[in-house]
Amino acid sequence: MSDKIYGNISGLNAIQTKSLERLYLRRIDPPLISSHPFNRELCSLSQELGRKVGVLVNRKGVIEYVIVGEEQLILIPNLKLGIIPPGEFRGLRLLRTFSKGDPINPQDLSDLALLHLDLVLKVEFAEDGFPGNSYLVHLKPDNEEGEAYQYYPAVPAGKLDLNFLELIRGLEEVFARSRLKQKSRNQEGVILVKVVLSKKKGARVDRLQIEQEINELAALSESAGAKVLDRMTQQRETYHSQFLIGRGKLEELTVRAMQLGADTLVYDHELSPAQVNAIEDYSGLKVIDRTQLILDIFAQRAQSREGKIQVELAQYRYLLPRLVGKGTEMSRLAGGIGTRRGPGETKLEADRRRIKARISHLERELDQVRRSRSQRRQLRQRRQVPIVSIVGYTNTGKSTLINSLTNSKVRAENRLFATLDPSSRRIRFPAERELIITDTVGFIRKLPKELLQTFRATLEELQDADLLLHIADAGSPEMEGQIATVEKILSELDLGEKPVVLVLNKTDLVDEAARAVLQRNYPGSVSISALDRNTFLPMLLLIEEKLWSCRTEAKSWQAFGYSGKS
Repeated sequence: MSDKIYGNISGLNAIQTKSLERLYLRRIDPPLISSHPFNRELCSLSQELGRKVGVLVNRKGVIEYVIVGEEQLILIPNLKLGIIPPGEFRGLRLLRTFSKGDPINPQDLSDLALLHLDLVLKVEFAEDGFPGNSYLVHLKPDNEEGEAYQYYPAVPAGKLDLNFLELIRGLEEVFARSRLKQKSRNQEGVILVKVVLSKKKGARVDRLQIEQEINELAALSESAGAKVLDRMTQQRETYHSQFLIGRGKLEELTVRAMQLGADTLVYDHELSPAQVNAIEDYSGLKVIDRTQLILDIFAQRAQSREGKIQVELAQYRYLLPRLVGKGTEMSRLAGGIGTRRGPGETKLEADRRRIKARISHLERELDQVRRSRSQRRQLRQRRQVPIVSIVGYTNTGKSTLINSLTNSKVRAENRLFATLDPSSRRIRFPAERELIITDTVGFIRKLPKELLQTFRATLEELQDADLLLHIADAGSPEMEGQIATVEKILSELDLGEKPVVLVLNKTDLVDEAARAVLQRNYPGSVSISALDRNTFLPMLLLIEEKLWSCRTEAKSWQAFGYSGKS
């Protein structure tokens, strides 16, 4: 029986130990939270031991654990209680004594949130060992005030007549509705997390940039098929070594996830394996980082054999260092976003040796793809057909533009990374000229190094391009930062010296004054709407000038389906 008694039991004599064992055998009749006789025995025992005493009671009124604390503090040890699914209660309530200080303190709230307890009841006791007022708190369902906990007024001794079973059933029904709402949408509910570093506490940060970055993380999550339920940003001088965010903020997130029916935290950062494990162990929630999220989107989008190879290779390169200390046990990856298997992927439960062998096999396949691409490029070079490659931030309208230019049906959707597999088309120009235009995967802020490394076979197409069309979204408030991101990635790919035409797309979404500002800020750029061929002529004339050092008269373009308007 002593294996059910935990805490500071050193120094107790045989009589005191026997008293604890008798307490363990007590029973509280449902539907009571606790009874006055039980509270009296609990308080009497606290006085006898000179320590705080608590019990964990299940819904049948059976005491499962007795916990002996210090003079004022009770710490619930690792009781091997098992993992509780997010949004569900454990079916245990904590009843404990206290004599002075705050009736409900942060440690009580932490136990309530992290252990998913039904409720916490604290009984005050006087020097004579008799119980005084009782104080009750439990988690509160989602509410307009944003409150996480429901506190009850002090209840005098012997007056606690609240029906526990009705209370907990009502709470479970409300929390369950939040979970069912997500399941009915067949979507994984996520909460976004971002830490903003500042040099000193209270320093001003660029709130607009932070909002733009968290909006992009939301768009990525939605592209992966998740439902964003809430967002959280925290300003800190340094990252928390284990959780990135503070411990208190993580507890708030745990409660918020339970209120909303969320089961996943999505961090706008790259997390180490140790950080992921620490956050999951502390909160009981699944955790994925930005890299894993983007890899998941790529796993959904890959259609061609080459794309499938590249995605699977990137996933394994990301996964391999995260197998350290796990052996072959990968049960943490139990489904949902961030755990999707790439097309053709073998089981993620493979051990390190098998994964390394698979990586080597995929690299050989990718080398074959690279050689095939090289042969096709050499053929194009012999035919002396100029190549124009479209580059740009994801979801700026690159595929829509190539469809409009070539009357094609390249997949184009209003979501991030709708295009993963590159495509090439021929375009005829006046004076019997033609060129090949290629569409490439979009870039993004903090593009995972695993993807950049793996997709070099695809991005090598850019090396042989005679001209790059950099498509930017003129209607986006983030355009300036997106342009800078693309230019940085092009530089990393040793493409910084390539001739580039900056094309400001979606100018139909901005007014005349804004267009004038754009032209002034980006001289040498051209403005278009990828949905309107009549806006393409300035761009086409500039392409002609860059490739052939000439410009065809506007009227000659009418035969090619352009109005000639500039």
